[in-house]
Amino acid sequence: MPIGTHVTGEVIGQQPFGVFLAIDGSPDAVGLAKVTAMPSCLDLPTVGRRVSGEVIWHAEHNHQVGITLTEWAQHEDLLPRFANRAGQVVTGRVTKLAPIGAFVRIADCVEGLVRPEDLPGETVVEGQELPVTILGVDLERRRILLSATCGR
Repeated sequence: MPIGTHVTGEVIGQQPFGVFLAIDGSPDAVGLAKVTAMPSCLDLPTVGRRVSGEVIWHAEHNHQVGITLTEWAQHEDLLPRFANRAGQVVTGRVTKLAPIGAFVRIADCVEGLVRPEDLPGETVVEGQELPVTILGVDLERRRILLSATCGR
């Protein structure tokens, strides 16, 4: 199967490193979509799900084909849009509470951390909408530092 070929198929196995696909029209080939090509905010497709993608490598000796899934390739990384927005106030939803603070989703697949000392005085709960100030964005480490804006 040449590199660049568009394929469709069904997920037949899921492993921590990716998913295996039965490729339509190629009963001897097994597709592999690795998590290293997957946007960090997406989940691996489940067994039985139909997917499509593009061949990015192939190994003749074992009939294995590397695939980038279409939904992964089309996913826009929104983090760079926040790189120059330090000081701006945005509203997000608390997705997780941890000893290091609260994780707040401010856009599709963009979450930042509000440290405990930067949280409001009242109790914060998962699912709560929270106005936050963007303190800084580290694109290399893929991190956003936030501060709760009101109620402190």
